[in-house]
Amino acid sequence: MRLKGCRNVSESSDLVTDNVSLVSGVANRYASALLDLAEESGVTADVERDLATFEGFLGESADLKRLVSSPAFSAEEQLAALTALLDKAQIKGLAANFVKLAARNRRLFVLPGMIKAFRLLLAAKRGEETAEVTSAAPLSDDQVAALKQALSASRGKTVNVAAKVDPALIGGLVVKVGSRMIDTSLRTKLNSLKFAMKEVG
Repeated sequence: MRLKGCRNVSESSDLVTDNVSLVSGVANRYASALLDLAEESGVTADVERDLATFEGFLGESADLKRLVSSPAFSAEEQLAALTALLDKAQIKGLAANFVKLAARNRRLFVLPGMIKAFRLLLAAKRGEETAEVTSAAPLSDDQVAALKQALSASRGKTVNVAAKVDPALIGGLVVKVGSRMIDTSLRTKLNSLKFAMKEVG
């Protein structure tokens, strides 16, 4: 099954590369094609919701992360596993076809970047910003809401929060809005202190 409207997306099966600019370019092309088609079909909100659901699964499952990122799995294996997951999660339509297309084209390792790019493109069209928030432990709904409110007030526009967990932070938050990094993590403070002590010594 092809994703109608994504005919401009590269379908080559070149070897996976670690080149950051290439990955970013692929992610943006896929995301742009998806957003165009979602808007044309009037299903932007549905696609946004379904991709957020899938992204949540990625954040919770190490097995799913491995399936998406490892070149050890064939396209057929990835497609079969993802189809079962999408069906179980009731993710259908354009979002499901988008994920399957990435699997068929051996671009599944870029999928997290594609979802992020889609969210950023959509936010830009809405005049919004997205803050990438990394915390040592999962944030509650109330904490996310409070953070969104505080960031929106400081930026003077609606700021959406994309949260993820990194236990290595020890404590605190790392907040990135656009190119601006707001780091309040204990790990960063400790590293800064170590650096300062080395300079003194």
